[in-house]
Order: sequence, then C-alpha cells, then structure tokens
Amino acid sequence: MENKMIKVGQSNIMDNYVETGDILSDMCGIIDAAQRTAYQAVNTALVQRNWLLGHRIASEEMHGEDRAEYGAKIIKKLAKELSAEYGKGFTKSNLYSFYTFYRTYPEIFQTASGKSEKLLSWSHYVALIQVKDEKARVWYEKEAVRQAWSVRTLQRNISSQYYYRMLKTQHEELVEKEMQDLTAEYQNDKLEFIKNPVVAEFLGLASNTDFTESDLEKSILTNLQKFLMELGKGYAFVARQQHIHTEKQEYFIDLVFYNYILKCFVLIDLKTKKITHQDVGQMDMYIRMYDELKRSEGDNPTIGIVLCSDTDEDIARYSILHGNEQLFASKYKLYLPTEEELRAEIETQKAMFYLQQQEKENGGD
Repeated sequence: MENKMIKVGQSNIMDNYVETGDILSDMCGIIDAAQRTAYQAVNTALVQRNWLLGHRIASEEMHGEDRAEYGAKIIKKLAKELSAEYGKGFTKSNLYSFYTFYRTYPEIFQTASGKSEKLLSWSHYVALIQVKDEKARVWYEKEAVRQAWSVRTLQRNISSQYYYRMLKTQHEELVEKEMQDLTAEYQNDKLEFIKNPVVAEFLGLASNTDFTESDLEKSILTNLQKFLMELGKGYAFVARQQHIHTEKQEYFIDLVFYNYILKCFVLIDLKTKKITHQDVGQMDMYIRMYDELKRSEGDNPTIGIVLCSDTDEDIARYSILHGNEQLFASKYKLYLPTEEELRAEIETQKAMFYLQQQEKENGGD
C-alpha cells in the first residue's frame, strides 16, 4: 500500500469547549486551549517544512557522483541564496539539521493506516538527532512525549546520560525522582515554545527580548549599555540579546559591542546568581564563535565580560582565550571599565529599580 501524507495535531477549540458555572475558569480554559491550538499549528508547519527541506536536499544529493562532496556544495550554495532571500534560519548548520532530520525520521509523516502521530517541537528533534544510538533516541523521544518534557529537560537528560543510567540502575524510581527534581524549573514555563527564536524566525518576527530578560535584568542591561557608550573609550553598540546556537542548544549574548580603538568585539553576559566556572566556560564558547564567525582581518581577539548582579559575590570575570593574556594586560585593560566602576553602576541601577518598583506598588493601579 502506498504511504500517504497525514495531517498532524489538528484540534477544534469550538468543539471542545464546555461551559461550567465558573466564568473565570471558563475564560482561562478558552485562552489556554486557543494558545495550545495555535502552538500546535505553528509547530506542525515548522516541523513539516524542515522535513521537506531535508527531503529535497537528500533527493538532489542523489544526482551527484560523490554524494558527500556534492551534498556539501549544495548546502553551501543554498545557505547563501536562501539567507539572501529569507534572512535568518537558513545557515549551513540549519540546512544540515534539516537533512539529518529527514534521514533520521524518513517516515515521520507517513503511515499505511493514516493514523496521526504525536509531534514534538522542532527544537526537541534538533536535540534528538544528535543521539547516535537509535535505541536511546527512540526511548528519549517516547519519554519526551509521555512525560511532556520541555526542550531543556530533554537536552539535560540526553547530556546526563539519563537513558543509560536508567538501564543500569536497580532503583529506577530514585533516578527518575532525581531527574524530576533537577528539571522542575524547566517544566513550569508555559511560554517556552513562543520564546523559541527559531519559531520567531519561522514566522518572520524579530526575537522579543522581553521573553529572555527579567525586569531587573532589562533595567541593568539598558543602563550598562548607556554607561559603556558614555565612557568615551571607543564603544559602539552592536546587539542586545544576540541569538546564537550550537547543534545542541540556543544561547543569547546579553550585550555585544565593538570597540573601534581596541579593534575588537566586547561581549557582556549578566548573571543573577554567583558566577560559576560554567558561566566563564560558556563565555569562552561565545568568544570562540565570535572569533570564527565575526572577526575580520585586522581585528584583535574578542573579549568577554561575565557580570554578576548579586554583588555580594564576584562582580566580574574577564574572559580572554589562552594566548591573548599579554594583549589583555597591556592594552585591553586601559579601555575596559574597572571592577569598581561596574560594581557601582550595577548597585546604582538595582537601587533605582527597586525604588521604582516600590513607587508603583504604593501608587496602586
């Protein structure tokens, strides 16, 4: 029997509406149901689009004599042309993801019976296609559907080898309980899907920084941006909450500047908790990516600053890749704000923010 394309994830909020005696409960139910239906429709279209793009790349690749080399040339050419036509979302890395998705799930939309399948989000599939062990990948996929794992929960479980730990343990309930405790905060974000910059790119919308910053963070970052621009030491603003992504995860760099005196990019990341080695390691990754993707001939190496708004702890860590320490000591320090200046600026902005909040609360609505 020839396989047929199936329709996935359709629902009708009109048919499912049931009125109760509680008007607030009914209103919340209508709003939540409409949001879920909209998210499902957008997600289905996004996943189908990416599968079809991967399918088309794979079918074109078959025409080449050296399939791997021919496929690489196709993707490089397509990335340039599609990015010029549609903007973000069609980098070589993304196109390879579409291709890999199709190769990994060649029949995800096709069944002999026409029975609907439960779709995860595209970001879930991006995480799943990194799992080379087919048994592990199938297990993660089923558990993600069964337990409604968020993308961050799925990614954490893959990274922590959750499947293999469950195979080895004689106390599955304890391992599962630990996992649930460690991922609880990831499971409570009702807006995770629409926060996803991939969804914003798909819909042709700019990423909304309101989703990725708290009110306090927004206040501090806005004023840090002004503070650096007013230092008079060569800072030119480049981007706020700049979205970058690796094969496994989405990241946002809080502030990006270019210093035209130092001739280098300066990246700033604000943390609301004590700075950890992982935070500095993440900044090192940002620096490497910027040096590879953005740095031009004649530019000096990128520098990163990790800030902490909990100023009872470390206030700042300057991140410079190994081999550039002498440049940092001799030249960079002259044009960077001191730790004392950063501490004073953050403390000032925190005090102003809390005063404004207190005035709002006292004034009422």
